[in-house]
Amino acid sequence: MEIGRMVWPSVRLDEVVERVARVEADGLAAAWVPQIFGWDALTVLALAGERTSSIRLGTAVLPTHPTHPLLLAASALTTQAAVGGRLQLGLGVSHRFIVEDVWGLSFERPVQWARDYLAALIPSLRGERTQFDGVRLRAELPRPLDTFDTPAPPVLLAALGPAMLRLAGEHADGTVTLMTGIRTVAEHIVPTISVAAAAAGRPAPRIVVGLPICVTADVDAARQRCREGFAAYTNTPSYRAMLDKEGAADPADVALIGSRGEVSDRLRAFHDAGATEFMAWVFGDDNEQAETGSCLREYVGA
Repeated sequence: MEIGRMVWPSVRLDEVVERVARVEADGLAAAWVPQIFGWDALTVLALAGERTSSIRLGTAVLPTHPTHPLLLAASALTTQAAVGGRLQLGLGVSHRFIVEDVWGLSFERPVQWARDYLAALIPSLRGERTQFDGVRLRAELPRPLDTFDTPAPPVLLAALGPAMLRLAGEHADGTVTLMTGIRTVAEHIVPTISVAAAAAGRPAPRIVVGLPICVTADVDAARQRCREGFAAYTNTPSYRAMLDKEGAADPADVALIGSRGEVSDRLRAFHDAGATEFMAWVFGDDNEQAETGSCLREYVGA
């Protein structure tokens, strides 16, 4: 199992880029930047491409609703060219309260929306002419995008429920999960997407598992910090469903918190469960974050 790291873009732009560069310096496989209410994730990664040379640079994740798939294809291929083919395009349908209350758009039939979106996006990324008239959207490009043979990035669809996981297995290169515990990964995420991919004749999917992680000597304090710091995820419906499936009360119950040995054992357990990459959302005080970073480097042998 490879190790990537979440880089939360809530600081100055130059500092976000610097943090991405540190992920490569630490010997990890990937840096993942979410699209939230701040810096544009694809632009951040394009800038980070100048500071890095080997790591994969991923979005975890870009919301689909605000951007037409043809426009996103052009933006993604621009970043892909800028980073030398290292982009990993993580996409998701976001959540009803964001799509409807923040953007004023319709969240109707999110799985159908994602199906239509991929049907329009993927041919465009591949340099093909796109003609698609779906249930939720249409896209008609009279000729391929002028992106000069830039290779399509892998597309990973954020998926937690069974219908979205099947869609990811059938049409995407894998999935990115968040706040999903080890039993749920092993018994729900991995088998659902893998069976769908195999039935569609596609390669085994990539399964990127994102969770908070903290190496600490004070487990109780770290768990409370996690519970408070990630409280927004506790009652968001899609994450709440995964926590319930795991039998977890809140993110602190699925986070990797403990000694270096305990955290390393949990990482190995996720590997055994079928995760292909662990996306580490490191939290804690400065010493704890340093210890967690050292643990991750030790895991990958860096």
